[in-house]
Amino acid sequence: MKAAIRTQYGSPDVLKVEETHQPVPLENELLVKVYAATVNRTDCGILTGKPAIIRLFTGLLEPSDATTGTDFAGLVVAVGSQVTAYKAGDRIWGFNDRGLRSHAEYMTVSENEAIAVIPEGITYEQAAASIEGAHYAYNFIKRVPLGGNRKVLLNGATGAIGSAALQMLKYYGAEVTAVGNTPNLNLLKSMGADRVIDYTAEDFTQDREQYDFVFDAVGKSTFGKCKSLLKPGGVYISSELGPNAENPFLALWTPVTRGKQVRFPLPTDRKSSIGFIKKLLEEGRFRPIIDRRYPLADIAEAFRYVLTGQKTGNVILTCNQDGERV
Repeated sequence: MKAAIRTQYGSPDVLKVEETHQPVPLENELLVKVYAATVNRTDCGILTGKPAIIRLFTGLLEPSDATTGTDFAGLVVAVGSQVTAYKAGDRIWGFNDRGLRSHAEYMTVSENEAIAVIPEGITYEQAAASIEGAHYAYNFIKRVPLGGNRKVLLNGATGAIGSAALQMLKYYGAEVTAVGNTPNLNLLKSMGADRVIDYTAEDFTQDREQYDFVFDAVGKSTFGKCKSLLKPGGVYISSELGPNAENPFLALWTPVTRGKQVRFPLPTDRKSSIGFIKKLLEEGRFRPIIDRRYPLADIAEAFRYVLTGQKTGNVILTCNQDGERV
């Protein structure tokens, strides 16, 4: 089988698609034919080893997994002798932000991982595009009370995290002002944004409205710049550590001041995330956004594009080319 292989941290240039042995499932594992994965922000961190803190989980000096990939959607082709929840022929999807070696034609995964059967009517590509960004978005949502028509400003609303967060916020009845670029303003409105701000034309931090919550889904702003946007007792959450890694510390300090707060979500419960997203997909309340598709052979190019920070929604990697997308 073919897989994306690298032996060191670095740019997409370190990635090579090579022939390697097909994995054999252990007694509690499934062998999966991978039809779709994404190249996402988590993958970029694992590829480059940046920020450095990621190496505590992926290998200090060199990557512990040679094959990249954190999410997948595919077909179960074999199961280990102790597997009870899944069988050959099941269409499944899953995610692990420490890595699943899913940028390959085949992979193995434990039945105890954050995996689930793909809902009826959802393609492999749609499933793969519904997990990484949506997992982080759901962990934003869980950190604040959203009842009572809360007002939310969402920066970075066109990315994988932001587009998922927008749809989840609307699911909970929030009034959302979404920040994006000119070509995507209609997309934001189609996902339910009550108001849009074009960041290429105006600085959203100068908005005169005040909000219960400010979510920065791209981590390009700061609590200091967004503080004036918050109502008394309002909450700021960013998907990143902050320019000086200040957000975890502010999350500890600001509650003591009993004023406007920073919260820093630790997205550890992947199983709850995939369960919630599956529910939304089954109810027709979630639409994954797909920007581009690349074949496995062009994985380095896919990473280069994602690293520009300009993608809209998700970038799909097609790992098998036998025509199956359903």
